[in-house]
Amino acid sequence: MTLVAVVSDYLLHPFYPQFFEARFGIKDPEFVGYYFAAICFMVMIGFPFWAYISKKVSELNILVYTQLIAGILALYCYWTSSYFNFWLISLIMIFFKGSYLLVYPYILKIITKEEHQQTIGTLSVVVHLGGILGAVIGGLTVDLVQASTIFLIMAAGDFVQMGMSLYLIQNKRFNTKKNIEPEQSKEVSAKSSVMPKGFILKIGLITMILYFSDFLIRPFFAAYWESISIYKSKLISGFIYAIPGFVALFALWINTKRSSSQGKHQGIISAIAIGMIGILLQGIPVDGIVIVGRIIYGWAIFQGVVRFDVLLFEYSTPESYSLDYSKVHFFQNLGVLLASFSVGILVDLQGLQIPFVYGLAGFILTFGLYYLIFYKTFKEKQVKQLAKT
Repeated sequence: MTLVAVVSDYLLHPFYPQFFEARFGIKDPEFVGYYFAAICFMVMIGFPFWAYISKKVSELNILVYTQLIAGILALYCYWTSSYFNFWLISLIMIFFKGSYLLVYPYILKIITKEEHQQTIGTLSVVVHLGGILGAVIGGLTVDLVQASTIFLIMAAGDFVQMGMSLYLIQNKRFNTKKNIEPEQSKEVSAKSSVMPKGFILKIGLITMILYFSDFLIRPFFAAYWESISIYKSKLISGFIYAIPGFVALFALWINTKRSSSQGKHQGIISAIAIGMIGILLQGIPVDGIVIVGRIIYGWAIFQGVVRFDVLLFEYSTPESYSLDYSKVHFFQNLGVLLASFSVGILVDLQGLQIPFVYGLAGFILTFGLYYLIFYKTFKEKQVKQLAKT
């Protein structure tokens, strides 16, 4: 379900500038940035709303209705030729479509704590694979058919999710009401009682800057690649855009070989540092160097995002997973919103290369804040534990 949802979500991500020009004759990059910002805003308000609803209605029951509505609205987006109507209906569609994010905390709620790191890594790879397939299918559609056809594929994805949710609810082979065992829940609750003060706010602010930096380089990456490369095919652009997804597969395999007994903070510092190198290389307008930078960056962003999520769920409780995740997700989407709102203006004023400069600055700031707020604290606790033993 997550794979189908992400494929539908990513179909147009690399090609919004081309889509708006082909469909509505809009060439101003600022308008693309505004639309990205509007999408982020709808997810920001939508996901916490569905997380609150999930306290009263089961996640899969919510998905049946929300994905049905999202699919119908996607069909309207395919049909309409009005720029205003497209904006209005597509944003309402995003509000309902965003309920698929409930699947993530739902899965973590029905497994044990020891399985979290592996499962979060697997789900992250599923998201990256969805990004790959979405970029490739989107590129083929823009190249060979027409951009508006993408919304027919989106609608199909929404209806598939609705059907899978119904199947899981009605099939007696699956216990969709299963939750973590009471004994384990008590243990986790006791552990979370020592949650660091302001933990959700702190991790939310740090990941907000990380997501801002990451998404700043996304909307115009395909256009940037085509401006420096001899290859102008949207399909090739989609593949280059999706390189981090391929790298994520390898990164997950490496992670499965490592000891799971490492501290939850292990690897975040190195991931952010490697990410700086990846962004720096992508900003050098030589196609071979950009590809190398894309590979390095893909490794770093996968490791960083997975470990931040593991850290979050380590201190949360199964009963609070959806709400805590929605709070942090709100900050992350605020970062995406700010990036989307500003990237069009930056590109318009300073060109396609400038997002990498600001993205690098954001990674440096993320590194510094994480080191000061979390890393030093974890190190001090480690030293105290070693002294006791």
